[in-house]
Amino acid sequence: MKNLLMALSLGGALLASTPAWSDNAPAATAAPAATAVAAPAPSAAAPAPAAPAAASAAGTAGTAGTAASSAATAPTDKVDTGDDAYMIISSAFVILMSIPGLALFYGGLVRKKNMLSVLMQVFFIFSLISVLWVVYGYSIAFTAGHNATLSPYFGSLDNVFMRGITPDTIAATFSKGVGIHELIYVVFQGAFAAITCCLIVGALAERVKFAGLLVFVVIWFTFAYLPIAHMVWFWQGPDAYTDAKAADAANATAGFLFQKGALDFAGGTVVHINSAIAGLVGAFVIGKRVGLGRESMAPHSTTMTMIGASLLWFGWFGFNAGSALQASTSALPFINTWLATAAAALSWTAAEWLFKGKPSMLGAASGAVAGLVAITPACGYVGVMGALVLGLLAGLVCLWGVHGLKKLLGADDSLDVFGVHGVGGMLGAVLTGVFCAPTLGGVGIYDYVANGVSPGYDMLAQVKAQLWAIGTTLVWSGVVSLIAYKIADVLVGLRVSEEEERIGLDVSSHGEQAYND
Repeated sequence: MKNLLMALSLGGALLASTPAWSDNAPAATAAPAATAVAAPAPSAAAPAPAAPAAASAAGTAGTAGTAASSAATAPTDKVDTGDDAYMIISSAFVILMSIPGLALFYGGLVRKKNMLSVLMQVFFIFSLISVLWVVYGYSIAFTAGHNATLSPYFGSLDNVFMRGITPDTIAATFSKGVGIHELIYVVFQGAFAAITCCLIVGALAERVKFAGLLVFVVIWFTFAYLPIAHMVWFWQGPDAYTDAKAADAANATAGFLFQKGALDFAGGTVVHINSAIAGLVGAFVIGKRVGLGRESMAPHSTTMTMIGASLLWFGWFGFNAGSALQASTSALPFINTWLATAAAALSWTAAEWLFKGKPSMLGAASGAVAGLVAITPACGYVGVMGALVLGLLAGLVCLWGVHGLKKLLGADDSLDVFGVHGVGGMLGAVLTGVFCAPTLGGVGIYDYVANGVSPGYDMLAQVKAQLWAIGTTLVWSGVVSLIAYKIADVLVGLRVSEEEERIGLDVSSHGEQAYND
């Protein structure tokens, strides 16, 4: 617990050491704050999408980077059926990442007696969050709040139970006047929320009580995931940026971290850092597995893990490239996702080969996931060579994360959620600010009022904005996680008994076995 408090204090110090911004533009010295927006360019000249985009009420512009806004702006009246089809497929890819991708990846890493428990946890949590997303999650994350003080952190309940959203409602993309059908966007973002909650499972595997995990997940989803998603991705959409005055008004209603100028194309902070700190806190709170350090905890099926990693890589194209929201602007995040992942698999394996004497399949699969994590916030902003460098670094840094850093922290993060998703997410978030620079092949910051890339990219200012996002996520999610775990422990308990743990959660928690002789 002492190490946990030190980690949270470090996150708070990081946050406090970064000066507050009054504008929304990372390149504040180069372009008016009212016009420079951390969002993708709608043209082929600068095809850089930003965060998942926004939905809106029918006939109004959506909130790019998030969704439904009550503010009436210029009409988003054009829907490209190709973009609709592209987003349907991308959403299905993201679902594939969780079930079966993540489930098999995690399942192969645990001992045989706990395989089915991990599959059940991922499958059920995905289903639970999907329902909660439609009931109230989408509304809180992707609508404008009604209270000026709270609206940078929370949306409204205007769209609970999908109220006001019909098959004809349009969501904005990153191109002015072009949208997709909002119900598709609801599914796309819902799959993001669901897999984020599922990622936490890996840190608590093999000893967490199923009921306690579910209580925690509901609380954490409501008070950590939804606010962070709102802070990072909510804005009024490109159609709101008609002139400097309109842009100022739109910026004032955006999420807290969006206003700081933070860039997160597809979830480096919202998904990976957010879930990783929740997993790390849980590992401290719930304690170490019985027999850790004395008994073998080796993965029972590296074959399953390799299959799961491959499905994650495949599905991640929907995760990252789908965040462009338009097929025509997805080329850059698509190739970056492919390349960075391959580079990270190579660098992790090479380092392992050098220091351990033999390359392992587990290392290659872990390296690939590290590359996927690190490129996620950057994939629509950095150039292809930037993605290559980022991937190579991710393999090395995350290898240290699951060995060196894990020992320093002293927590039993069973499947290295923090070492891969936390460390990789932070690396990717910081380097997004570096490699987004046009001088390094990145796309810069798009100005929707001038309809072009803002000149004079300020790398230092952008990196500071990225640190704001990292620090805020670590502190906010860390504190919410600690409270949520304590509540779950009091209500139903967090950990199974020692006897149940030794028997294995497959039988003791679910009365089944993954494998029957």
